[in-house]
Formats: sequence, structure tokens, C-alpha cells
Amino acid sequence: MALRFGLFGTGYWAVHTHAAALTAHPAVELAGVWGRDRSRTEAVASQYDVPPYREVDALLADVDAVAVALPPDVQADIALRAAAAGRHLLLDKPLALTLSAADQVVAAVDRQSVASVVFFTSRFNPAMEEFLTTAVGETWHGARGAIFVAVSEPGSPYGASPWRQTYGGLWDIGPHALSIVLPVLGPVTSVAAMDGPAGGVHLLLRHTGGATSSLSLNLDGPPAAKIFDFTFFGEPGVVPVPRRDITAVQAFHGTIDALLDQVAAGQPGHPCDVRFAREVVAVLAAAESARAQQRSVDVE
Repeated sequence: MALRFGLFGTGYWAVHTHAAALTAHPAVELAGVWGRDRSRTEAVASQYDVPPYREVDALLADVDAVAVALPPDVQADIALRAAAAGRHLLLDKPLALTLSAADQVVAAVDRQSVASVVFFTSRFNPAMEEFLTTAVGETWHGARGAIFVAVSEPGSPYGASPWRQTYGGLWDIGPHALSIVLPVLGPVTSVAAMDGPAGGVHLLLRHTGGATSSLSLNLDGPPAAKIFDFTFFGEPGVVPVPRRDITAVQAFHGTIDALLDQVAAGQPGHPCDVRFAREVVAVLAAAESARAQQRSVDVE
């Protein structure tokens, strides 16, 4: 029997990634849509020929799992309610905008023993997963990474996103960068942060074991300066990280597979579950403090 999903969100990412992948997947069923804007909810529901829902709990009652594509603070509340109802979770990064909210989601998932996967897009690229599998266990001294995007360039569907405008590249792009360096170098113990031009932010991280990493992030830089570039260095030499070579829909298809595997095995737990996502939020929160205080901050 297909796993029934409720979609929470009606924006571009929800419609063109989440809904598109869910409706194309042979082992799941998109059962309904909830959004904060009623007219958009009805339009998305009509596009995918599923019922629109006005109440969160009504949709939760009719499904086995949720896919959430909403601002992080809204997502955290939906995730709490879904986990409390025993529903499995497909969430987006960042998990939440505060460490306390992330902790609440983790606690709810643990209480109900539901499966969870958080969609760190690059982590569901087979080439990236192959690289990380090979890299883990090697002796690395550090890594450097840069992700610059131009969210306001013409044609971008994310330029008007209020939460991105408020929280910037640290919270929107930072999770992608951390999802690459944390599995290889280990948890972060302290972080320093500095603002750069055009809304950029630059992080220096110390990991358990002594390795360090530097991350440069810019959400709304010049279109000509867009970049995705990561390199690890250590005993294996200087090793670049592969770029994503699949679409977002294909990557989300892999996220669905990962959740289904947990449900079938009856054993919640995935490298990109809410516990890992909480670790990412902890680093981001520490970086936000370091940025404001202009000093290094320990990670909780």
C-alpha cells in the first residue's frame, strides 16, 4: 500500500520539487495540500488533483507522512504537530530558526519513534554520497567551501522570500555547506563569523579532533560571482567535492526513498534525520552569536 503524504506549503519549492517528486514516485500518494494562503492552496490542489485542506490537523488525520516546504519557523510547528500525531517527516533545511525549536522537534520524533529525513539537497546526489562514503574515516586537516548564489537575479523564484531576506545566506545556504563538511570532519566545537560585502558571511569552524573548515556564503551576490566549490585537504591530498549533477526533483525522489526505507524497516534513523538537522541549527545559532559579538562562540 502506498504511503499517503500531506504536502504543507504552496510556494515554488513545494509545487515544483516536493509535489512533483511525490506524484511521480510509484510507492507514495499525494493525498492533500495545506497552505497559509487559501487561494494558492486551492490552485496547487487543483493542479495535482488532490483535495485542499483548511486545517493542519485535518490533513494530518488523513495521511501517513508529511512533506513540508514552508519557512523554518512555520515548519518547526508543523513538524511538532505531525510527529505528535505519529506521522513520518520529510522536512526542509534549516529544521528551525532557533535551537530550542529544533530540540522540541527532535524530542517529539524520539517520543513517537517516527521516521524523519531533512532535505539537504546535495546529500541526495549519488556522486556526493559516494564521495562522503569514501572520505569518512580518512585523516583530513580541514576543508574550504564557497557557495554564492544570486537570489535576486531576474527569473529567480526565491527573491521575494521574506524569511530568506531576513536571515540571509547563513541560514539558507549554510545548511547545505554544513551538510558536506560535518559528516567528514565531525561535529563543530566552536565557530567564528564575519560579515562580508553584499550580505555575505564567512565562517571559521573548529571540529572535534582539531580539523578546521572555512565557509564563505552569499545568498544575494552578483550573478557573475555564483559558485559552488568545496575542497578537503589532508593525508589523502587535496580533494575537490563533486558538484550536484541531478535535478532537485531527482534528489527529492531519493529523500522519499530514504524515508520509505526507514518505515519499511521499522527503524527510524538516517544520516540526514532531525538529529543531524538539529546539529546544523546549533552551528548556525552559534555563528549568528559570533557574528553579532565579533568573537568565537562554542557550539551547544
